[in-house]
Amino acid sequence: MTKLIGENVLMRIFLGESDLHHHQPLYEVLVELFRKEGFAGATVLRGISGFGAHSVYHTQKLLDLSADLPLIIEVVDTQEKINAIMPRIDEMMGGGMITLEKATVIRYRHDEKKSK
Repeated sequence: MTKLIGENVLMRIFLGESDLHHHQPLYEVLVELFRKEGFAGATVLRGISGFGAHSVYHTQKLLDLSADLPLIIEVVDTQEKINAIMPRIDEMMGGGMITLEKATVIRYRHDEKKSK
């Protein structure tokens, strides 16, 4: 298991639900990339509304089944790992936004009870 306690970096990737990379949902491709590269973990959060660089408002409505809802992928790991993967992320993304901020990890471990 990765030792992650202490000062690390939180990367947030903002994209749309309909964003694709080689005909696959971009968020799935990115999460799989992080897993294969040994990142500590990644979480995809789905927004109920939002807008991006073009100010087009996307929202979840009962009658609008094709809404391109906003997604955020959150990843916490070392600055070195995030710096190393950034060129690959950049080449996969069309639009969107990426932010970085310092994160102090106070707990990171697997629940042994769930393994049994």
